[in-house]
Amino acid sequence: MSTDVAAATDRLTEAVEQLRAALAGAGDDDLLDGLRACEATTRRLDHVAVDTLAAVERRGVFTDRGYRSSTTALADLLRWERGQARRHTIAAQHVITRTGLDATVLPPVLPATATVFAGGEISLRHTEVIASVLGSRAAARLDPATWATAEEKLAEQALDHTPTELHTWGTQLIEALDQDGPEPDDNDGPEPQINELRLVRHRNRPGGKLTGRFDDAALFDAIATVLDAKSCPRSADETRTPAERAAEALAEVCGFALSHGPTSLVPDTGGRRPQLNVLVRLEDLEQRARAAMPDFGGQLSPEALRMLACDAAVIPIVLDGAGQPLDVGRATRTIPDGLRRAVTARDQGCAHPGCDRPPSWCEIHHVLAWEHDGETKLENLVMLCRTHHRLIHYSGWTVQIRDGLPEFIPPGWIDAGRRPRRRSGPVVTTDDTGQVRGVRVANFEDTG
Repeated sequence: MSTDVAAATDRLTEAVEQLRAALAGAGDDDLLDGLRACEATTRRLDHVAVDTLAAVERRGVFTDRGYRSSTTALADLLRWERGQARRHTIAAQHVITRTGLDATVLPPVLPATATVFAGGEISLRHTEVIASVLGSRAAARLDPATWATAEEKLAEQALDHTPTELHTWGTQLIEALDQDGPEPDDNDGPEPQINELRLVRHRNRPGGKLTGRFDDAALFDAIATVLDAKSCPRSADETRTPAERAAEALAEVCGFALSHGPTSLVPDTGGRRPQLNVLVRLEDLEQRARAAMPDFGGQLSPEALRMLACDAAVIPIVLDGAGQPLDVGRATRTIPDGLRRAVTARDQGCAHPGCDRPPSWCEIHHVLAWEHDGETKLENLVMLCRTHHRLIHYSGWTVQIRDGLPEFIPPGWIDAGRRPRRRSGPVVTTDDTGQVRGVRVANFEDTG
C-alpha cells in the first residue's frame, strides 16, 4: 500500500472512530442524524470503490492476472457475493467517465445518475435499477433524446424512491414512452422467446430452489400437463397443498426418466449416464442405513434411502483403512468412472470456496500435474468447474489436499499472507457407534 493511500486510510479510520465516540452517548435526534451520516458516508465510499474499479478495468488489472470477469475477480478479492460484485461492475460501466480509443474522455453512459450518485444522494442499488430499466428492449426503441430525458427523470425520482419503487416507476415510464411498441416489419420475426430454468442449491441446508420462465406455450403446456396429471390429490383426505403436490410430481417424473429413459432422452454426462448416487458410510450401513448423502448434497432420511434402495443399482465405493479409494497409480491419465465417483463423493461439486456448481458441470484436475509425475489417485485430484479450473491454471491460485480435503491458496495480490481457503460447511465427527461427538466448521479462513 502506498504512503498516500495508507495515510488516507488511517484518517478515514480515525474519522469513523470519532463518529462512533460521538454517537455513544447521543440523544435520540443525534442518533437519527448519525444513521443518516453513516448512510451518506457509505454511498460516497461506494462511489470511490466504483471509480477505482473502473480504473482497474481500464488498465486490465484483472485480465493481466488471469481473470476474464471483473465480477469473479471481485468475489475472490473481497469475498463478496456475486450479486454484490456484479452491482459494482454495472455501476463502473454506467456512471463513471470513459476513455475512447483515441484517449478522448467520454461522459458516463448515465450522466444524470452519475451526478446524484457521486454526491451520495442515491445508493449503488439505485444505479443498478436505473441501468436495468434503461437497458430493456423497450428502452432501446426510444430515440436518443427521449432516452436521455427518461434517464434524467429516473435519476430525479431515485432521490425519493426505494430501489424497488424506482424500478416499478421506471418500468411504467418506459412503457408510456414506448406505448406503440416495436414498429411492424414483415421482414422481422416475432420477439425472441425466453425459456429458462434455474436450479439453485441452498447453501446452508439440504435441497434447493427452482425458478423458471417459459414463453413458448407448447413447452409450458407440456410441463403443465405432466404436472397436472401427476399431482392430483391421492384421496379425499389429501393434506398436501397444490404446490407441494406439484413439487413431488416433478421429482417423481425426473426420477422415472433417470431410471427408465433411453440415452436419447437422458444423455451421458461426464462420460457416463446420469444416475442418482447415494453414499452410505460403513458405520451407517452396519446400523441398517440410518443416513446417506446424494450427489447434489443434503442428507437422506432412512425412509427416503430405503425407498431408493427398492429399485436402484448398487455402486460400491470401497475405501481402504486410510480412507483412500481406488488408487490407480500412473496406469492412466484418464479419470476412471469409479475414481470420478470417489472425487464426487468428497467434493460434492466444484470445491472452490463460494462456488455451487454441481458435479455434472465439473472437471477433474490433477493437483500435481500428470506431466510432473502427478498420480491419478484421490489425494491428487480435485473437482472444479470450468471457471475455477481455468483460474488454477492461469491466475496464480494453487490447490492442495490437506487432511483429505482440498484447500485453495490465493495469489499474493488477493491475500498477501496467502492463507489457504476451504469451502465452508459443518464437519461432523462421530464415535465408533455412530453417535455425534462434535461439530466444527470448515471455513474460508486460514486453515493452517
